[in-house]
Amino acid sequence: MTQRKQRRSFLLGHMRIAPAAAPLVIALAVSLAPSVQAQTFSVIHDFAGGQGGASPQAGLTMDQRGDLYGTTFSGGVGFGTVFRMTKRGSNWILTPLYSFLGGDDGAHPFAGVTIGPDGSLYGTTYYGGGGKCVICGIVFSLKPPPVRPPTPLSPWTETVLYRFTGDDGQYPEGGDLVFDEAGALYGTTSQGGTYGLGTVFELIPSNGNWMESVLYSFGPSDQDGIVPRSGVVFDKAGNLYGTTWDAFRGTGQRAPQEGTGGIVFQLTPSGAGWAETIIHRFTRGNDGGAVWAGVIFDQSGNIYGATTWQGSGGGGVVFEMTASGNNWTFTSLYGLAGTGVECGVYGSLVLYQGSLYGTTLCDGAYGLGSIFKLVPSSGGWTHVSLHDFTGGSDGAYSYSNLVFDADGNFYGTASAGGANGMGVVFKVTPN
Repeated sequence: MTQRKQRRSFLLGHMRIAPAAAPLVIALAVSLAPSVQAQTFSVIHDFAGGQGGASPQAGLTMDQRGDLYGTTFSGGVGFGTVFRMTKRGSNWILTPLYSFLGGDDGAHPFAGVTIGPDGSLYGTTYYGGGGKCVICGIVFSLKPPPVRPPTPLSPWTETVLYRFTGDDGQYPEGGDLVFDEAGALYGTTSQGGTYGLGTVFELIPSNGNWMESVLYSFGPSDQDGIVPRSGVVFDKAGNLYGTTWDAFRGTGQRAPQEGTGGIVFQLTPSGAGWAETIIHRFTRGNDGGAVWAGVIFDQSGNIYGATTWQGSGGGGVVFEMTASGNNWTFTSLYGLAGTGVECGVYGSLVLYQGSLYGTTLCDGAYGLGSIFKLVPSSGGWTHVSLHDFTGGSDGAYSYSNLVFDADGNFYGTASAGGANGMGVVFKVTPN
């Protein structure tokens, strides 16, 4: 439990208390001075608490029209929100879709939302849920009202798909849910399960309900990873991949410091269950440690990911893993510069036109986070700083992934800073 308390203390240090009331729909487009790399950084929304939400702890999801969807950890009536942003001319309009009430309907989402095959939004909350475990978290869906709403502020309808009980997982923390081709949902919980150290779960739709199965509980051996804080992704063969924040290091002990280990794992269907293979164990050296972000694949089946700490620059490592038969080769692509503990990448990377893009939590020139890209160059990778957060009107402390639109602009969130100190949604237009 010490680990969770430390993590919670760290997060609360970056959050702001939301005011009691704020405008329900806000349009804002504030351009900041371009950095030396000449891309344009813009704040397209300042969170202000109230029904508009506050302190986003995840990135965004984009639909086919280019609308953005996300969550806030707080705001609403105090327990977080789900929101949509729609572009109108040169401005962006934020519409709150749902405010969590903190009870049976869930509380405080850390992860973002996934757009399902039916157009509904799917996500998790870290707390809440009621039932056997009143604070273990939930999986939910949100649907628009069945008839055209009288105003754009009419809330969407929430359905709780599953309430975690502890034995089957608790505290789903980071990473968006993922669908398989049959319509089942997959995700992780950071605690709970057989050993209390986290799970990978599946939810299968069945006659209007959803049936949960624990595919894997972390911690059956003293060499396993523990505390997964990202989601999972599928490869082309139907195997699942993900990361864990920490790991056992022999004789049933965790690493000597919180979050200093971690693994990349593969789950393969095996008989009636799933079998885990650890395809990389972080050493806390040049390969980094304390892994929060999930992994992504390129078209060739190579894996990319990042750590929050350590490596040659002290600020975390961006890495690649390539498969040869049943073996994987780990390569450190770049050691991010940083002096803070666990200040590197928290949101999963994105691969766009051959370059890797990401954010850091508290690296960067001001120690308040950054946006970067890595460009393949002469057999290596060149780091390009796209923006360093200052903690002022541009925001601070980004846990965000990045999403691209059809024109090559990309979007994300910062959990603090901005005009009201409660976080921002930003847009970057590269060269």
